[in-house]
Amino acid sequence: PVASSAHVVVKDKPESVIMRLAASNGGFIEYKYTVYPDNYMIDFGTSFVSLNDVMATNTSSVTLDWKMYVPQQEKGRVNEENYTWLKYKVYQDKVEGLSMRQRKQVESQDLMKLNWIAYKDQFFSSVIIADNYFLNATVSSTKTDPTSKFIKYFESEIGVPVVKAETPTVNLKFYFGPNQFNTLKKYHMGLEELVFLGRNIIKWISQFLIIPVFNFLGGFISSYGIIILILTILIKVVLYPLTHKSYISMAKMKAMKPMVDELAKKYPKSEDAMKKQQATMDLYKKAGVSPMGGCLPQLLQMPILFAMFRLFPTSIELRHQSFLWATDLSTYDSIAHLPFTIPMYGDHISLFTILMTAATIVSMKMSDTSGQEQMPGMKAMTYAMPVMFMFMLNTFSSGLTYYYFLTNVIGIIQTQVSKRFVSEEEILRRIEENKKKPAKKSAW
Repeated sequence: PVASSAHVVVKDKPESVIMRLAASNGGFIEYKYTVYPDNYMIDFGTSFVSLNDVMATNTSSVTLDWKMYVPQQEKGRVNEENYTWLKYKVYQDKVEGLSMRQRKQVESQDLMKLNWIAYKDQFFSSVIIADNYFLNATVSSTKTDPTSKFIKYFESEIGVPVVKAETPTVNLKFYFGPNQFNTLKKYHMGLEELVFLGRNIIKWISQFLIIPVFNFLGGFISSYGIIILILTILIKVVLYPLTHKSYISMAKMKAMKPMVDELAKKYPKSEDAMKKQQATMDLYKKAGVSPMGGCLPQLLQMPILFAMFRLFPTSIELRHQSFLWATDLSTYDSIAHLPFTIPMYGDHISLFTILMTAATIVSMKMSDTSGQEQMPGMKAMTYAMPVMFMFMLNTFSSGLTYYYFLTNVIGIIQTQVSKRFVSEEEILRRIEENKKKPAKKSAW
C-alpha cells in the first residue's frame, strides 16, 4: 500500500487507494482503486511503470486472473446455490451466463469480446467491467462440497487490451454491491440482468408492474410484510373481474350437469364416445356455455404468480426484514427444527408454508363448482398437488409463501362474494333461453 493512513474513508469526495508491486530494477506495477461517495462502482486502474525490460514495448494485451470463492451468506443453502452463478455480457449483444442450475461439477466456457463478467450470489454481485471490451476470456464455475462454507468457486482468465505508451495502462471498473434492479439499471450497462426475473412476459410483468408498485409502496411503508399484503390486495382486486367470470363459467357447468348426464345415458356404449362428445359440445354451444370459460381466466392470472415466484427469492429488499414470526422474509420461516431431515422437505417446519397449503386446499374445495364427476383418483391427485408444493416451497422465501397464503385467503373471500351474486336458478333460466335461440353462424 502507498498511503499515509491504514484506512481511507470516503465522505464527500472520491478517494483512492494505491497498491504497488516492486520490480528489481526500480519499476513497479501499480493498482489504483478510486472509490466514490454513495456509489457501488469503483475505478480500477493498472499502470506498468519502468518495466520496459520486462514487458515488451509492442505488448497489446495482458491476461488478468480473477478468482473467487463465493461464501454462503444466507440461511437456506439450497436456495442460495440456485441463484449463485457466473454471468457475462457479450460485446454489443445480450447478457448470458453459465448454467443457472449447474449439474456438472465443473462447467467452463471460452468466450470472445465481453463487456463485463459477474460473480453473483442470491443478493450481491462482484462485476469486473472493461473500459471498452475484453478481448477474450475463459470462465469456469466449480461446485463445492455441500458441507463447505463456500457455495461455488469462480475463475476467469481474461484477455485485457493494454494502452500502448511509455507507461502502459489498463483501465477497468468494479461493481461491488446489491442485486437491486433499479440500482443496477442506472449504470446503463445491462447490469440489471443480474436480477433474474424470469423470461418473456413474466419478466415484463415483474419489471414494469410489480417492481414499480413494490418500490412505490416501500417509499412510505417500512414493513415489507404490510407491503406484500397491500400488493396482494391490489393484484387480486384488479384480477377480480377475471376471477368472477371464471366462477360464473364453473357455476354454469354445474347447472348443466343434469343435461350432460342425460346425454351420457343416451350414449352409454364406449363406441359412441365420439357421438356423446359431439352432442355435449353442441349442447354447450346452444346454451352459450364455454367449457374453457372457467380455465382461461385462471390461466391469464398464472404469469403474475410465476413473476412473484421469480421476484421474491431474489429481492434484496426482503433480506433481513422481519414480519410476525418470520425473522427474514428472504428465506424460510421456521417455527420448529426437526432432529432429522425429510427428503425434499428439509429439517424444519415453515408455518407460512403450512398456512399456504391449508388455504390452497380450502380455496380449491370452495371453488369446485363444476359439479363434474372426476376420473377415479383424479380428485385425490388434485388435492395432493398443494401437499407437493408444501414440500417444494418449505425452504423457499417466507415472503413468497406468505404471498401465496394471502392470495388464497383473498381468493376464498372473493369466491364467497361471487356466490352472493350468482343464482343457480337465474343461470338455468338464461341457459334455457339461449338454447331456444338460433345458433349463430360462424363468420368462417
